[in-house]
Amino acid sequence: MKLRIGIDGRYIQDHFPGIGRYTYSLARALAKVAPDESFVILHNPTLLNTRYDLASLAHFPNIELVRTNVPTFSWTEQLRLPLVIGHLSLDICHSPYYIKPYWLPCPSVLTVHDLIPLIYPQELPSPAARCLYRLTHWLAVHTADHIIAVSEASKHDLVQFFRLSTSKISVVHEAASGHFEPQSPETIAKVRYKYHLPNRYVLYFGINKPHKNLVRLIEAWSLVIGSLGFDHWSLVIAGREDPRYPHARRKAAELGLQDRVIFLGEVAEADLPALYSGATLFVFPSLYEGFGLPVLEAIACGTPVVCSNTSSLPEIVGEAALTFDPLDVTEMAARIEEVLHNEALQEEMREKGLQQAAKFSWERTAQETLEVYREVTSR
Repeated sequence: MKLRIGIDGRYIQDHFPGIGRYTYSLARALAKVAPDESFVILHNPTLLNTRYDLASLAHFPNIELVRTNVPTFSWTEQLRLPLVIGHLSLDICHSPYYIKPYWLPCPSVLTVHDLIPLIYPQELPSPAARCLYRLTHWLAVHTADHIIAVSEASKHDLVQFFRLSTSKISVVHEAASGHFEPQSPETIAKVRYKYHLPNRYVLYFGINKPHKNLVRLIEAWSLVIGSLGFDHWSLVIAGREDPRYPHARRKAAELGLQDRVIFLGEVAEADLPALYSGATLFVFPSLYEGFGLPVLEAIACGTPVVCSNTSSLPEIVGEAALTFDPLDVTEMAARIEEVLHNEALQEEMREKGLQQAAKFSWERTAQETLEVYREVTSR
């Protein structure tokens, strides 16, 4: 039976860089792996989207873009979206985010990326916000017919926090986009010039929220540059900065590292592969990740990685990275030094990283997601 599959594409926008990337990449891959199925992408063109060419999805003959002016984070979606979806005669609807219409006229699938505000509730601004997060997540997971978790770690958390049956959850890994691959020296040089980067740098890429553990990374870096032979290295911290969390910048100033830590801010999507490729090492000290896409992007670009040994990260990097206890600053520094001191180890890690990254693809993600759709609609 040919399926008519709806995907809530309102999250393909700048406010949701990770979920937007997931939704956009998944839609493109689904159109390729399932040419006989029909995909309807709901979108809101009034929302700011400078990252993804949403209109290009309409070039696929089995994708239909449907405009809706329903905003995200709005109670009106509980009334208006079910009506829109009902008129579209969908067989199933996929929500890539937990803020979704909870009662729909067709079966629904929900993707859960992580449960960070439940594990680290201090990252939400108030008790009321924490209560609302728990309520909306509870509604999302209990009204969905099936849940996709992006890692075994996320699946474990869903079962633990919401007492869900494991049979209701399928693990479908994400993937790095195809343009994440080793870049030429010329391309790396252009990006280094554009962002005024030093010749030798260690890279972190991601937001600056507390669970990303950047304060301990700064402390570990102070130990590294105190060692012999690292006088000309810099730590580059790239990615969107939330102004509520200035702790990493304060720690760098406190330790007198303003000239040895570069806060790059947001980087253009097209420049990310070269930013990764130009780094001697990528370090990811996060306390918790639902998936950990930056480590996969880094190894796909041939960059050695050291990262935390927690949550989903060991699951994603396999044997391609060195890991550390993210609460142990001394161990973190030791792992960074171990790689920077050893060029043979760097080369070995590059090769293992490329092999590990090859295990993940959006085509595989799409195929496994399609199997979920078919299983749900066949019940």
